[in-house]
Amino acid sequence: MHREIQKMREIALVYLDRSGGLQKFVHDCKKYNDSKQSYAVYRFIISINPSDIAELDATLGNYILHNPIQAAQIFQSVCFIAIKTLSLIEQLQTEAQISILLKPTHLPPLPSYVLSLSAFPFNYTSQRFYMSEGIVIAMGTVTKYTQGARFLCTEETCPFSEGFRYIRVHLPGATESATVRNDFVCSLCASPLREDMKFRVLGDKQIVEMIDAKVLNALKGYSSDKSHFRIQTFTVFLRDELANKMKMGNHYKIIGIPACVQNGLQSTACIEVNSVQLCKSNGPSFVSDNFKYLLSLTSSSCWRFTAILASNFASQVVPPGTYNTLKLAILLSLVQTCEKENADYLDLLIVTSDTLVIDRLLNYSICLLPRGIRHPPSSEIFPSVSKDKHGTGSASIHACSAALAKGGICYIGDLSSYKKDKLELLQSVLESRTTTVFIPGKKYGEEADQQVTISVQTSFWSFVDVDASTKKHTQKDNFLIGQMDVSLIPPNLLDVFGLLIYSEFPSCRLSSPLVHHILKKAINPEAVLYKVSQQFRTQDYEEFILFAKNLHVELSSEAENLIQGYYLASRRVRRDSINGSTLSASALKILISLAKAHTKLSLRKKALEEDALIAILLLESSLTLKHGKSALCIAPNPVFPFDLSDENSLQERDSYLMQCHHQLLKFIGAYGPGTHIKTNEE
Repeated sequence: MHREIQKMREIALVYLDRSGGLQKFVHDCKKYNDSKQSYAVYRFIISINPSDIAELDATLGNYILHNPIQAAQIFQSVCFIAIKTLSLIEQLQTEAQISILLKPTHLPPLPSYVLSLSAFPFNYTSQRFYMSEGIVIAMGTVTKYTQGARFLCTEETCPFSEGFRYIRVHLPGATESATVRNDFVCSLCASPLREDMKFRVLGDKQIVEMIDAKVLNALKGYSSDKSHFRIQTFTVFLRDELANKMKMGNHYKIIGIPACVQNGLQSTACIEVNSVQLCKSNGPSFVSDNFKYLLSLTSSSCWRFTAILASNFASQVVPPGTYNTLKLAILLSLVQTCEKENADYLDLLIVTSDTLVIDRLLNYSICLLPRGIRHPPSSEIFPSVSKDKHGTGSASIHACSAALAKGGICYIGDLSSYKKDKLELLQSVLESRTTTVFIPGKKYGEEADQQVTISVQTSFWSFVDVDASTKKHTQKDNFLIGQMDVSLIPPNLLDVFGLLIYSEFPSCRLSSPLVHHILKKAINPEAVLYKVSQQFRTQDYEEFILFAKNLHVELSSEAENLIQGYYLASRRVRRDSINGSTLSASALKILISLAKAHTKLSLRKKALEEDALIAILLLESSLTLKHGKSALCIAPNPVFPFDLSDENSLQERDSYLMQCHHQLLKFIGAYGPGTHIKTNEE
């Protein structure tokens, strides 16, 4: 056995030399040596590529993968000899002072190296490397732990009453009491050992709760996936350089050693993490042939493809041709989802009396995204804080619905069901895209209070029952033309939602198909009622959205000029004597977001005037519902003024939109920059 160990030490030295690890080790030693300070523990991180080391020597490669703690001792011996031979650290006295952390770059892509808490048995006693992945749902604050400590014999005549013979270092899964206790005895004279406190080495520790990514399917509220699975959270320990490497709601792949931590009578399975890697979802690089064919057929117009796309969308939930404006807005919001900070988010607020149908439609739509979350009313929308359950007494921040929907949609249901404080918090988040969690220091064992700011990178959908609004509030008499009674919702909250949409039926004639649709689906939920449902399946729309959302879009100068002209003209027209302009400052950003979204939905990379026109009509329709009609005076349903039944109706719609474009140019010419209108303030 000694001969095998010696051979593995030699191979380890060769690997360090060839991989560049030896050069890094020498550089790290220089930092310790230059400090001229004596430490109890000298910590070194060694990066290991399992493939390279297995090619060099299969025995050592296998030893590292399956006995990492013992393998670290081999590298410890090699490093100690190197330090003494090359005189790298003058202060170093014993081999026990060296702490080696092996960090594998990856693990073999085999099932036996994957750890899943949804599968049994869960082998937490092997103390070897496993790979696992999941979503961060709770994070503790960073606290301190004992990385290493020096103990001395209390018997003054004992040789071990000085020097660095007894060094305790943290091992994966070990608690604080395992590293530092007062019941250690000297192996030479059996006298008690005492800790030399001035040599204690402290490190950072953070406890994180993760959960299998399958939980996202369970939180959608509706899914075509009928499979059953068990999900539970697992605890992850991040230490030293890995502390604060994770962010709330992100999906990570980790490599670490499983362990079982005892907290009183309770045992908790956990993973001591060695490396953390952010998982990024790559969208499909294709769209279905039917969508490609439809795109080629409608290439003569910039409006027809998205019109047909919206008309046929969600035919499993509502008949084709119904709720076209709402379905277009949903598609625009879906393709604008993004995990980047300061993204062009597109929030939707729907005013409706058909709450059941709208709820089904929105539920169906969020399932098209990997991160579509339906918020359960019993829980919190935004991150909250509570005491850590592992007995540390520190604070733990829980992700909640908005953080889990990172890069996707958080559907929060009926807005009128929330209390005033929740609505104020929602307004604050929609304005800043951040939320702040307050951690009182006295309650959680800290010296000072803390405020943790968390980025909220998600779009929000909600609806308001217009019937409930009229019942709870007496209607005002001073409504402007086109303005709706949404007095149930605070005006400031209405302004921060990107689009306000009234989901009125286009005509009474279409109510019959909806009734037939609902009845047939109630009798046979799996029935395919329309031919377009087979031509454009849910999976086709899902792939289409994932492809379109990754397109990088730029505004053309014509589209930019049209948007800016409309924005400036509207600010001059939409104003009152008390508050000035009723057009919010975020309106320009919403217009650009809508134009880019329509461009993505058209599978183009350059936003044209036609895209800007659709954006302007949608926003103007939303502003009319909030504040009444303006001098632009558009129709009640400007984007879909009539039913789309055949090619002639598409041609009529194109002609109508061209007239809207001409009307918009006249509006900008009359009220835009370079013209003067007399205001009440003047």
